[in-house]
Amino acid sequence: MVQKHVAVLMGGFSSERPVSLASGNPCADALEGAGYRVTRVDVARDVASVLGELKPNVAFNALHGPFGEDGTIQGILEYLEIPYTHSGVLASALAMNKEQAKRVAKSAGIPVAEAKVMNRHSIGQAHPMKPPYVVKPVSEGSSFGVVIVKEDQAHPPQIIGSSDWRYGDIVMVERFVHGRELTCAVMGDIALGVTEIIPVGHSFYDFDSKYVEGGSKHELPAKISPFIYQKIQTLALKAHQAIGCRGVSRSDFRYDDRHSENGEVIWLEVNTQPGMTPTSLVPELAEHAGHSFAELLSWMVEDASCLR
Repeated sequence: MVQKHVAVLMGGFSSERPVSLASGNPCADALEGAGYRVTRVDVARDVASVLGELKPNVAFNALHGPFGEDGTIQGILEYLEIPYTHSGVLASALAMNKEQAKRVAKSAGIPVAEAKVMNRHSIGQAHPMKPPYVVKPVSEGSSFGVVIVKEDQAHPPQIIGSSDWRYGDIVMVERFVHGRELTCAVMGDIALGVTEIIPVGHSFYDFDSKYVEGGSKHELPAKISPFIYQKIQTLALKAHQAIGCRGVSRSDFRYDDRHSENGEVIWLEVNTQPGMTPTSLVPELAEHAGHSFAELLSWMVEDASCLR
Protein backbone atom coordinates (compact mmCIF):
# COMPACT_ATOMS: atom_id res chain seq x y z
CA MET A 1 0.00 0.00 0.00
CA VAL A 2 1.29 3.46 -0.93
CA GLN A 3 1.92 5.60 2.15
CA LYS A 4 -0.57 8.45 2.33
CA HIS A 5 1.15 11.85 2.56
CA VAL A 6 -0.45 14.13 5.18
CA ALA A 7 0.45 17.80 5.54
CA VAL A 8 -0.29 18.89 9.11
CA LEU A 9 -1.13 22.60 8.99
CA MET A 10 -0.22 24.35 12.23
CA GLY A 11 1.04 27.61 13.69
CA GLY A 12 -0.29 30.35 11.46
CA PHE A 13 -0.48 34.01 12.42
CA SER A 14 -3.60 34.41 14.60
CA SER A 15 -3.56 35.03 18.35
CA GLU A 16 -4.04 31.28 18.72
CA ARG A 17 -0.70 30.37 17.11
CA PRO A 18 0.70 28.80 20.34
CA VAL A 19 -2.43 26.65 20.72
CA SER A 20 -2.16 25.51 17.11
CA LEU A 21 1.48 24.49 17.52
CA ALA A 22 0.59 22.64 20.72
CA SER A 23 -2.13 20.79 18.79
CA GLY A 24 -0.28 20.22 15.55
CA ASN A 25 2.90 18.61 16.82
CA PRO A 26 1.23 15.81 18.83
CA CYS A 27 -1.07 15.17 15.86
CA ALA A 28 1.91 14.92 13.50
CA ASP A 29 3.70 12.56 15.90
CA ALA A 30 0.65 10.32 16.25
CA LEU A 31 0.00 10.21 12.50
CA GLU A 32 3.63 9.24 11.87
CA GLY A 33 3.22 6.49 14.46
CA ALA A 34 0.10 5.31 12.62
CA GLY A 35 2.11 4.87 9.40
CA TYR A 36 1.40 8.06 7.47
CA ARG A 37 4.08 10.13 5.77
CA VAL A 38 3.79 13.47 7.51
CA THR A 39 5.03 16.95 6.64
CA ARG A 40 4.68 19.63 9.28
CA VAL A 41 3.69 22.96 7.70
CA ASP A 42 4.03 26.11 9.81
CA VAL A 43 1.49 28.16 7.89
CA ALA A 44 2.52 31.56 6.54
CA ARG A 45 1.08 33.81 3.81
CA ASP A 46 2.70 31.62 1.13
CA VAL A 47 0.81 28.49 2.22
CA ALA A 48 -0.84 28.03 -1.19
CA SER A 49 2.50 27.84 -3.01
CA VAL A 50 3.99 25.62 -0.28
CA LEU A 51 1.13 23.15 -0.56
CA GLY A 52 1.21 23.38 -4.36
CA GLU A 53 4.80 22.13 -4.27
CA LEU A 54 4.23 19.52 -1.53
CA LYS A 55 1.14 18.03 -3.22
CA PRO A 56 -0.03 16.10 -0.12
CA ASN A 57 -2.83 13.57 -0.33
CA VAL A 58 -4.54 15.17 2.67
CA ALA A 59 -4.22 18.38 4.69
CA PHE A 60 -4.79 17.84 8.40
CA ASN A 61 -5.98 21.22 9.64
CA ALA A 62 -4.58 21.90 13.13
CA LEU A 63 -4.90 25.68 12.79
CA HIS A 64 -6.96 27.73 15.25
CA GLY A 65 -8.45 31.19 15.14
CA PRO A 66 -8.94 33.58 12.20
CA PHE A 67 -7.63 32.31 8.85
CA GLY A 68 -7.39 28.74 10.19
CA GLU A 69 -10.97 28.03 11.22
CA ASP A 70 -13.04 30.80 9.63
CA GLY A 71 -13.30 29.34 6.12
CA THR A 72 -10.19 31.05 4.70
CA ILE A 73 -7.71 28.17 4.68
CA GLN A 74 -10.60 25.88 3.74
CA GLY A 75 -11.18 27.98 0.61
CA ILE A 76 -7.50 27.77 -0.31
CA LEU A 77 -7.59 23.98 0.07
CA GLU A 78 -10.72 23.80 -2.09
CA TYR A 79 -8.99 25.87 -4.77
CA LEU A 80 -5.94 23.58 -4.62
CA GLU A 81 -8.20 20.49 -4.62
CA ILE A 82 -6.46 19.06 -1.55
CA PRO A 83 -8.79 16.97 0.65
CA TYR A 84 -8.83 18.33 4.21
CA THR A 85 -10.12 17.49 7.68
CA HIS A 86 -12.80 19.16 9.81
CA SER A 87 -15.53 21.43 8.45
CA GLY A 88 -15.76 23.15 5.10
CA VAL A 89 -15.83 26.80 4.05
CA LEU A 90 -19.42 27.69 4.98
CA ALA A 91 -19.67 25.82 8.28
CA SER A 92 -16.26 27.11 9.39
CA ALA A 93 -17.15 30.73 8.63
CA LEU A 94 -20.57 30.37 10.22
CA ALA A 95 -19.35 28.74 13.44
CA MET A 96 -16.59 31.34 13.84
CA ASN A 97 -19.14 34.16 13.81
CA LYS A 98 -20.90 33.85 17.16
CA GLU A 99 -23.85 36.01 16.13
CA GLN A 100 -24.66 34.04 12.98
CA ALA A 101 -24.02 30.66 14.60
CA LYS A 102 -26.37 31.54 17.45
CA ARG A 103 -29.03 32.63 14.93
CA VAL A 104 -28.83 29.30 13.06
CA ALA A 105 -28.80 27.28 16.29
CA LYS A 106 -31.87 29.12 17.62
CA SER A 107 -33.75 28.50 14.36
CA ALA A 108 -32.99 24.78 14.76
CA GLY A 109 -34.62 24.76 18.20
CA ILE A 110 -31.39 24.84 20.20
CA PRO A 111 -31.67 26.93 23.40
CA VAL A 112 -29.34 29.95 23.43
CA ALA A 113 -28.85 32.89 25.80
CA GLU A 114 -30.28 36.31 24.98
CA ALA A 115 -27.62 38.48 23.36
CA LYS A 116 -27.01 41.63 21.35
CA VAL A 117 -24.18 42.56 19.00
CA MET A 118 -22.69 46.03 19.41
CA ASN A 119 -19.75 48.22 18.53
CA ARG A 120 -17.53 48.18 21.60
CA HIS A 121 -17.26 51.99 21.58
CA SER A 122 -21.03 52.35 21.94
CA ILE A 123 -21.14 50.56 25.29
CA GLY A 124 -19.92 53.69 27.10
CA GLN A 125 -20.71 54.14 30.79
CA ALA A 126 -24.11 52.41 30.88
CA HIS A 127 -24.64 48.66 31.04
CA PRO A 128 -25.89 47.37 27.66
CA MET A 129 -28.01 44.81 29.53
CA LYS A 130 -28.79 44.04 33.15
CA PRO A 131 -25.80 42.38 34.87
CA PRO A 132 -24.61 39.71 35.06
CA TYR A 133 -23.59 39.44 31.43
CA VAL A 134 -20.65 38.41 29.28
CA VAL A 135 -18.87 40.48 26.63
CA LYS A 136 -17.00 38.50 23.99
CA PRO A 137 -15.49 39.18 20.56
CA VAL A 138 -17.77 38.03 17.74
CA SER A 139 -15.01 36.11 15.92
CA GLU A 140 -12.34 34.85 18.31
CA GLY A 141 -11.69 31.46 19.89
CA SER A 142 -9.99 30.04 23.00
CA SER A 143 -11.89 32.50 25.23
CA PHE A 144 -9.70 35.40 24.06
CA GLY A 145 -11.26 38.72 25.05
CA VAL A 146 -14.07 37.22 27.15
CA VAL A 147 -15.08 39.53 30.03
CA ILE A 148 -17.64 38.58 32.68
CA VAL A 149 -19.56 41.48 34.25
CA LYS A 150 -20.87 40.57 37.70
CA GLU A 151 -24.19 41.58 39.24
CA ASP A 152 -22.67 44.17 41.57
CA GLN A 153 -20.47 45.86 38.96
CA ALA A 154 -21.41 49.55 38.69
CA HIS A 155 -20.12 50.20 35.16
CA PRO A 156 -19.25 48.24 32.01
CA PRO A 157 -15.64 47.00 31.95
CA GLN A 158 -13.32 49.79 30.83
CA ILE A 159 -11.03 47.43 28.87
CA ILE A 160 -13.75 47.01 26.20
CA GLY A 161 -13.50 50.62 25.01
CA SER A 162 -9.78 51.10 25.59
CA SER A 163 -6.89 51.13 23.13
CA ASP A 164 -5.61 47.91 24.77
CA TRP A 165 -8.51 45.91 23.31
CA ARG A 166 -7.14 43.72 20.48
CA TYR A 167 -10.15 41.72 19.39
CA GLY A 168 -12.02 43.92 16.93
CA ASP A 169 -14.71 46.56 17.35
CA ILE A 170 -17.75 44.28 17.14
CA VAL A 171 -18.60 42.42 20.34
CA MET A 172 -21.43 40.24 21.58
CA VAL A 173 -23.08 41.07 24.89
CA GLU A 174 -24.75 37.91 26.21
CA ARG A 175 -26.74 37.06 29.33
CA PHE A 176 -24.52 35.28 31.82
CA VAL A 177 -25.80 31.77 32.47
CA HIS A 178 -25.09 30.46 35.95
CA GLY A 179 -24.15 26.86 36.42
CA ARG A 180 -21.83 24.15 35.21
CA GLU A 181 -19.70 24.01 32.06
CA LEU A 182 -20.45 20.96 29.91
CA THR A 183 -19.09 19.93 26.54
CA CYS A 184 -19.85 17.21 24.01
CA ALA A 185 -17.94 16.18 20.90
CA VAL A 186 -19.40 14.89 17.65
CA MET A 187 -17.46 12.47 15.45
CA GLY A 188 -19.06 12.07 12.05
CA ASP A 189 -22.73 11.65 12.87
CA ILE A 190 -22.29 10.30 16.39
CA ALA A 191 -22.34 12.35 19.60
CA LEU A 192 -19.66 11.15 22.00
CA GLY A 193 -19.80 11.49 25.78
CA VAL A 194 -20.38 14.57 27.92
CA THR A 195 -17.58 16.12 29.99
CA GLU A 196 -17.99 18.59 32.82
CA ILE A 197 -15.19 21.16 32.87
CA ILE A 198 -14.29 22.39 36.32
CA PRO A 199 -11.84 25.34 36.19
CA VAL A 200 -9.20 25.19 38.93
CA GLY A 201 -8.33 28.63 40.30
CA HIS A 202 -10.25 30.41 37.53
CA SER A 203 -13.70 31.98 37.50
CA PHE A 204 -14.56 30.40 34.15
CA TYR A 205 -13.05 28.20 31.42
CA ASP A 206 -10.59 30.81 30.13
CA PHE A 207 -7.40 30.41 28.08
CA ASP A 208 -5.23 29.31 31.01
CA SER A 209 -7.75 26.81 32.33
CA LYS A 210 -7.94 25.33 28.81
CA TYR A 211 -4.27 25.09 27.96
CA VAL A 212 -2.18 25.30 31.15
CA GLU A 213 -1.66 21.91 32.77
CA GLY A 214 -3.73 21.70 35.93
CA GLY A 215 -5.87 24.67 34.89
CA SER A 216 -9.05 22.61 34.83
CA LYS A 217 -10.45 19.26 35.89
CA HIS A 218 -12.37 17.14 33.39
CA GLU A 219 -15.17 14.98 34.80
CA LEU A 220 -15.90 12.28 32.20
CA PRO A 221 -18.60 11.13 32.14
CA ALA A 222 -20.20 14.21 33.65
CA LYS A 223 -22.10 13.53 36.88
CA ILE A 224 -25.49 14.66 35.67
CA SER A 225 -28.83 12.92 35.24
CA PRO A 226 -29.24 10.54 32.28
CA PHE A 227 -31.92 12.89 30.93
CA ILE A 228 -29.59 15.92 30.85
CA TYR A 229 -26.70 13.77 29.56
CA GLN A 230 -28.77 12.60 26.59
CA LYS A 231 -30.17 16.09 26.04
CA ILE A 232 -26.64 17.51 25.73
CA GLN A 233 -25.71 14.78 23.23
CA THR A 234 -28.84 15.45 21.18
CA LEU A 235 -28.23 19.21 21.11
CA ALA A 236 -24.53 18.80 20.19
CA LEU A 237 -25.43 16.61 17.22
CA LYS A 238 -28.24 18.98 16.21
CA ALA A 239 -25.84 21.97 16.29
CA HIS A 240 -23.21 20.04 14.30
CA GLN A 241 -25.78 19.24 11.62
CA ALA A 242 -27.58 22.63 11.59
CA ILE A 243 -24.35 24.56 11.06
CA GLY A 244 -23.16 22.00 8.51
CA CYS A 245 -20.07 20.73 10.35
CA ARG A 246 -18.05 17.77 9.12
CA GLY A 247 -15.54 15.46 10.77
CA VAL A 248 -15.09 16.35 14.42
CA SER A 249 -16.70 19.27 16.28
CA ARG A 250 -17.31 20.11 19.93
CA SER A 251 -20.24 22.03 21.40
CA ASP A 252 -20.05 23.88 24.72
CA PHE A 253 -22.98 24.33 27.10
CA ARG A 254 -23.96 25.88 30.43
CA TYR A 255 -26.22 23.88 32.73
CA ASP A 256 -27.95 25.70 35.60
CA ASP A 257 -29.11 23.09 38.12
CA ARG A 258 -29.37 25.42 41.12
CA HIS A 259 -33.14 25.05 41.41
CA SER A 260 -33.87 21.75 39.65
CA GLU A 261 -32.01 18.68 38.41
CA ASN A 262 -33.65 19.24 35.03
CA GLY A 263 -32.62 22.90 35.02
CA GLU A 264 -31.70 25.25 32.20
CA VAL A 265 -29.38 23.99 29.43
CA ILE A 266 -27.93 26.67 27.15
CA TRP A 267 -25.80 26.06 24.05
CA LEU A 268 -22.88 28.47 23.84
CA GLU A 269 -21.02 27.65 20.62
CA VAL A 270 -19.66 24.95 18.36
CA ASN A 271 -15.92 24.57 17.84
CA THR A 272 -15.10 23.33 14.33
CA GLN A 273 -11.37 23.13 15.16
CA PRO A 274 -11.32 21.75 18.72
CA GLY A 275 -7.93 21.59 20.40
CA MET A 276 -5.78 18.49 20.10
CA THR A 277 -3.27 19.28 22.85
CA PRO A 278 -2.37 16.83 25.65
CA THR A 279 -5.02 18.52 27.87
CA SER A 280 -7.70 18.72 25.18
CA LEU A 281 -11.24 17.47 25.54
CA VAL A 282 -11.94 15.78 22.20
CA PRO A 283 -9.12 13.19 22.47
CA GLU A 284 -10.40 12.36 25.97
CA LEU A 285 -13.97 12.02 24.74
CA ALA A 286 -12.85 9.84 21.82
CA GLU A 287 -10.81 7.60 24.13
CA HIS A 288 -13.82 7.26 26.43
CA ALA A 289 -15.75 6.04 23.36
CA GLY A 290 -13.02 3.48 22.60
CA HIS A 291 -10.88 5.37 20.06
CA SER A 292 -7.20 5.90 20.79
CA PHE A 293 -5.60 9.22 19.82
CA ALA A 294 -3.99 7.62 16.75
CA GLU A 295 -7.30 5.98 15.77
CA LEU A 296 -9.15 9.30 16.09
CA LEU A 297 -6.62 11.10 13.89
CA SER A 298 -6.53 8.27 11.35
CA TRP A 299 -10.32 8.40 11.12
CA MET A 300 -10.12 12.15 10.49
CA VAL A 301 -7.51 11.68 7.74
CA GLU A 302 -9.58 8.99 6.03
CA ASP A 303 -12.70 11.18 6.37
CA ALA A 304 -10.96 14.14 4.67
CA SER A 305 -12.42 15.49 1.44
CA CYS A 306 -13.09 18.61 -0.55
CA LEU A 307 -16.52 20.22 -0.85
CA ARG A 308 -17.19 19.77 2.86
